Amino acid sequence: MNLLKRLQEKAAHNLFLVVLALIALGQVAQAQQNPFSGGWTLQPEMSNLTFQSVKKQTVVESSSFATLEGEISPSGATEVRVLLDSVDTKIDLRNVRMRFLFFETFKFPTAKITTQIDASALADLEQVRRKTVPVTYTMDLHGVTKDYEAEVFVTLLTPDLVSVASRTPVSVSVADFNLMEGLNKLQEAANVDIIPSATVSFDFIFARNSTTAAATPQPTATATPASVALEAEGDFDREACKGRFEILSRTGNIYFASGSSRHDPKSEPLLNSLADIIRRCPNMVIEVGGHTDSVGSDASNQRLSDARATTVREYLISRDLTPDVLVSKGYGESSPIASNDTREGRWKNRRIEFKVISN
Repeated sequence: MNLLKRLQEKAAHNLFLVVLALIALGQVAQAQQNPFSGGWTLQPEMSNLTFQSVKKQTVVESSSFATLEGEISPSGATEVRVLLDSVDTKIDLRNVRMRFLFFETFKFPTAKITTQIDASALADLEQVRRKTVPVTYTMDLHGVTKDYEAEVFVTLLTPDLVSVASRTPVSVSVADFNLMEGLNKLQEAANVDIIPSATVSFDFIFARNSTTAAATPQPTATATPASVALEAEGDFDREACKGRFEILSRTGNIYFASGSSRHDPKSEPLLNSLADIIRRCPNMVIEVGGHTDSVGSDASNQRLSDARATTVREYLISRDLTPDVLVSKGYGESSPIASNDTREGRWKNRRIEFKVISN
């Protein structure tokens, strides 16, 4: 009887081992069939996202972004996030113009690209190493989402590194993302004509999550702009400060109700960014200047410009700035920058300007 019991127990144990082996084999087979098993993480130092723009009809400029993050999930869902404050044109003040005038990063700090990659289309990637795959992806930029279709190269660089790259540059229209106003500001600031579209190319490198590379902490697109914007660390010199204040004076993103000196809360993202810049301009006095259009009497416009400049100064002081680094002054309607005969001109003349007046 004991012998029979031992034989039954041994048979049961062997059956259990067989079941475990079958489960393990099934998991291995599933992993082999799914190239995204376990997920993959974007490697920003190895990846690139560039765009080319054309000014003066024939001058081509190439720019990129320094801070990227993203992942491919086990299901093939792919997302790449771009920190727009990390735009890199290779020229400091041009970067500032792109951030504040064009992308308006104080309101829209991140762009996002999402797609679903068909795992079955890449089942043989380990054998062929490189494939062309059609994808439909969504770009979320400046508060607008738009779908695109393209072909991408998917290349297995090593067993633990894969490249997802554009096969041909993708044309992106400025108008599609409500960026025409920003483009106009950019053209006025740089005094050049810019074609209202760009071509975008990318090569995103992903590491398998089981590898050391994927486990390394990556920059995050939620980091504060001061730590990721491509500019010199520490304090700015006088010329860098003057250039930044001249650019911020052109944004048009400080809002007041008609006839009111109370700023709208939607002005605060820009004002907060401005406060960060003022902190990096030590031993300088910054003037906050208020300007109006010509509608109304000279006296009322003078009072309104004084009050609006004072309101902005007080808000900036509330952001932990020393009061003696800021002065306010109203100019009324005395310094127009456009014709008061048009609606657009009057809008440009109703503005707050910033400038260094001493150091």
